[in-house]
Amino acid sequence: MVDIYVHYEGGLHCVAKHGPSGAELSTDAPADNHGRGASFSPTDLIATGLGSCILTTMGIVAKKRGWSLDGMELHVKKEMTKAPPRRIDRLPVELKVPASVASTLDAAARAELEQSAHTCPVRISLLPAIEVPITFVWG
Repeated sequence: MVDIYVHYEGGLHCVAKHGPSGAELSTDAPADNHGRGASFSPTDLIATGLGSCILTTMGIVAKKRGWSLDGMELHVKKEMTKAPPRRIDRLPVELKVPASVASTLDAAARAELEQSAHTCPVRISLLPAIEVPITFVWG
């Protein structure tokens, strides 16, 4: 269990504090939804959580197997619905593995890593109504 504390500062701006570490982050409503867009929006954090969860979960698998995944990069594009109710519609992901890393991984290793990406805790926590296509670029 982890405690997260969130303080509403007004003006559609919040500060969240991670209980165990004390780390803080700010959120702000997006410019297209009455805010300033001065920081991550709450739905941006869903996309951020997805991306970092995919990479972290793959990293855990790699660490157990003695593989290096250093230099991987991931891009999540958050797409909102056009019609009400406002919600996340799609979170397409593109994951790039550098050629120097990809060349050290055989087909079975790549398949295991891809499976871990598709089953990371954030991914499997998202409702089926949110499309999450993941594209892997190996090298």
